[in-house]
Amino acid sequence: MSARRSLVWLGLTPEPEQELPAAVAALRSPAAGRPPSALVAAERHRVERLVLRGTQRGWLRYLREVTDLVVRAAGTRNTDPKAALLAGEVVLDHHRMLIGLPGAGYDRTALQRHELEQALARLRERPEPALVGPSEPWSTI
Repeated sequence: MSARRSLVWLGLTPEPEQELPAAVAALRSPAAGRPPSALVAAERHRVERLVLRGTQRGWLRYLREVTDLVVRAAGTRNTDPKAALLAGEVVLDHHRMLIGLPGAGYDRTALQRHELEQALARLRERPEPALVGPSEPWSTI
């Protein structure tokens, strides 16, 4: 590790490291429902590698990918919004906290913050899934 490498970005918040692997795996998963454990493990390993050996620039590139997944999920009705909401809120909170760090990270993520705010609004507007079965008791004819 270079002595000149800035590590200040690592002190922001642990939520992305804790929350994103499972949520991102669900967004990347081709099937609805719980993502395969191998996909969650791969995502967790990727995040761990970025945090332990990466740079702020690499971390922000990863969060750009997550933003793209959230925006894509907000544009389709085929996905369960829970994972997208979680991932979007975590990344948006992270990007808002960048304002307190030196450097241009906050300015670099301005477009992502805007995209996430719009995507989260669309996801929150989605109606709850309908209950399976009739909404009224069967009537006798």
